[in-house]
Amino acid sequence: MIIYEFKAKAKPEQYKAIDEAVRTSQFIQNKCLRYWMDNKGVSKYDLNKYCKVLAQKFTFAYELNSMARQSAAERAWSSISRFYDNCKKQVKGKKGYPKFKKHSRSVEYKTSGWKLSENRKAITFSDKKNIGTLKLKGTYDLNYYQLKQIKRVRLLKRADGSRCSICYSSRHKD
Repeated sequence: MIIYEFKAKAKPEQYKAIDEAVRTSQFIQNKCLRYWMDNKGVSKYDLNKYCKVLAQKFTFAYELNSMARQSAAERAWSSISRFYDNCKKQVKGKKGYPKFKKHSRSVEYKTSGWKLSENRKAITFSDKKNIGTLKLKGTYDLNYYQLKQIKRVRLLKRADGSRCSICYSSRHKD
C-alpha cells in the first residue's frame, strides 16, 4: 500500500462539515463497540449490519456515506480483534481491552462517496454531510495511478488544518 497525504484547502463551512463527519464516524465506532460489549458472539459482519441500523435510527448517521460507516465499524472491530489476539497469545499485563474514542481526528471513505477531478488536483465528497470539493495541495502526481487502484480516502484533522490521505494498492487487478 502506498499512501499520499495532501493538504486540503476548503472554506469555513466545509471545515465544519468535515468536523461533523469525523464526529459521526466516532459516534458509529463507539456505538459498534457498545453493541459488541452488550451482545455475546458479535462478529465483524454483525457490526457492518449494525451500521445500517444506526443509519435508520439517527439522521446524522444516515448523512454519512455507507462505506464510511462501515469503515468506522471496521476500526472498532480491529480493536476488538487485537484484544482477542492478545488474549490468545497470553500477552503479559494488560491485554488492550477496546476503549471508546474521545477525540477522533479522521473519517475514512472506502471506494465510494468521493470522486477525484479530471486533473486530480481536487476531490469531491458526495455524501449528505455537504463537504463538497476540496483542493489538494501537495507535490505528488496522482496521474500515475489508475482510479481503480485507490482503496481508501481519509480526511484528517490536524493542528495546521485538514489533510486528505489517499491509499493506493501497489498491485492492480483488472
